Amino acid sequence: MPGEWGLKRILIVAAIVISFVAITVVLFWLSPRLEALGKYGYLGVFLVTFLSSATVILPVPGLAVIFVAAATWNPLLVGLVGSVGGTLGEVTSYYLGYWGRATIITGQPQLYQKAEDWMKRYGSVTVFFFALAPFLVFDLVGIAAGVLRFPMWKFLLACWLGRLPRGIIEAYIGLGVFHLIAPFLFR
Repeated sequence: MPGEWGLKRILIVAAIVISFVAITVVLFWLSPRLEALGKYGYLGVFLVTFLSSATVILPVPGLAVIFVAAATWNPLLVGLVGSVGGTLGEVTSYYLGYWGRATIITGQPQLYQKAEDWMKRYGSVTVFFFALAPFLVFDLVGIAAGVLRFPMWKFLLACWLGRLPRGIIEAYIGLGVFHLIAPFLFR
């Protein structure tokens, strides 16, 4: 029986990795078209931020949609909806770590090891800080959280608490940038 479980686990991990790669490639190919989702209002913002956070290998630009949406709708609500979508999208990196540690560490072992060390030492604070800072690679923290079996509810709460102020700030920056360039665009 242990051999059978090992084969099942390998097949599950392979299916997950192939799925993530396929989704990421499709989303990368569709990324120029993702901005069109903005016409669907707050639902479009949710979908774009969810999809951009759900990609693990290739980034999909969700920030452009936040900027455009904030210039059109309430920036506070855009930031809130974007933070929820972004948080839920990060579940993919968490489960990638939860179900397939061996497939992850081969990519960037030193960066991953740092992320795992930070998760062991600081837990929710690490998740919060990486979710808050747009210049940090969140996926490795999500993967480490999954590998370490960090409680999902704590992961999601800390991630959302970091993404909420980030989303609101990004929305208001987008609104400000729009107001700065609008006079030059609409002469």
